[in-house]
Amino acid sequence: MQVLVLLLWTGSLLGHSSCQNVAGSSEGSLAPDSTGEPVEEEDPFFKVPVNKLAAAVSNFGYDLYRLKSSASPTANVLLSPLSVATALSALSLGAEQRTESTIHRALYYDLISNPDIHSTYKELLATVTAPQKNLKSASRIVFEKKLRIKSSFVSPLEKAYGTRPRILTGNPRVDLQEINNWVHAQMKGKIARSTREVPSEVSILLLGVAYFKGQWVTKFDTRKTSLQDFHLDEERTVRVPMMSDSKAILRYGLDSDLNCKIAQLPLSGSMSIIFFLPLKVTQNLTLIEESLTSEFIHDIDRELKTIQAVLSIPKLKLSYEGEVTKSIQEMKLQSLFESPDFTKITGKPIKLTQVEHKAGFEWNEDGAGTAPSPDLQPAHLTFPLEYHLNQPFIFVLRDTDTGALLFIGKILDPRGT
Repeated sequence: MQVLVLLLWTGSLLGHSSCQNVAGSSEGSLAPDSTGEPVEEEDPFFKVPVNKLAAAVSNFGYDLYRLKSSASPTANVLLSPLSVATALSALSLGAEQRTESTIHRALYYDLISNPDIHSTYKELLATVTAPQKNLKSASRIVFEKKLRIKSSFVSPLEKAYGTRPRILTGNPRVDLQEINNWVHAQMKGKIARSTREVPSEVSILLLGVAYFKGQWVTKFDTRKTSLQDFHLDEERTVRVPMMSDSKAILRYGLDSDLNCKIAQLPLSGSMSIIFFLPLKVTQNLTLIEESLTSEFIHDIDRELKTIQAVLSIPKLKLSYEGEVTKSIQEMKLQSLFESPDFTKITGKPIKLTQVEHKAGFEWNEDGAGTAPSPDLQPAHLTFPLEYHLNQPFIFVLRDTDTGALLFIGKILDPRGT
């Protein structure tokens, strides 16, 4: 009976199938075009160039996440797709038309009419990495040793993306140390130094790194954190530190199509985390994953209702280091690894060899304040609502200002990756 009441109250959060993988085509009212046929009006949010670009690269991020998740069905997944998208977007500056179009399609740039995507990207990066956001994100292009690079590539790269390419020395130890020093400087020491050797046969290596430590708008009481059961599946249970709040103010909805309860918690710096929690304990989160697009998440943000609930969340500290090369190849980008045209970079034939990603993510009880914001007035419920993240779930870290996907995770076991 409770589910029926909630469903009537929130409505079913629909619209995700109709806007799958379309940058900036969120649902709007229908208006007739010149032929008299009804056409969908664009959501005003996506008419802002930086928001539309954020939607495009975020849809790339959801694609990348799906591929990584399907390749790791029984393991946690943690990605900051924006850092990888940034590296690819920067690389496209050095691509001739055929190769540029290949990259731009993967990033959904072909669906947006923006005469200067790269300057808009600069604005996006400045917004999401502003000091109050607590996000550190950086990307880099590394080239094979002794490569002569055209200054006509380096200058716009530095202007739009704030980075300079690195040319390898050919000494694996020296190159690893230099890359580690760069990561350490960019992430302010928040990500551990890598022990992975730089491959000897690199032509182009893309590197995307990111770190985030969330700060809730309302902090949790550390005295209420305790070891509680987390159900790995229907049979196995582990004990993990769970943060609790018996009177949490959050935004909530139930999606009957996806059979999941959705909750959104605000973070300082105009950011939020959206949680997708299946109604039944399961490690198969495919149905939810297939629905994730920028437009669906934007629709959710508009649909959720503010309520008061009994809330529990596992403390989380996760990291990822590894290749996303195979996933990138599967995104119709195989040609970048075979015979791309990067003659805007150098006269020598070069191709993409490897895409590396390093990410760190954590949240604990830390928050900006002890009381909910006074402008958050929860809806009155006739029954107590509980939201316990005590089984496998998906989370999305989203920048409220631009709609950009900053981090995404599949948490099957909160004890670590």
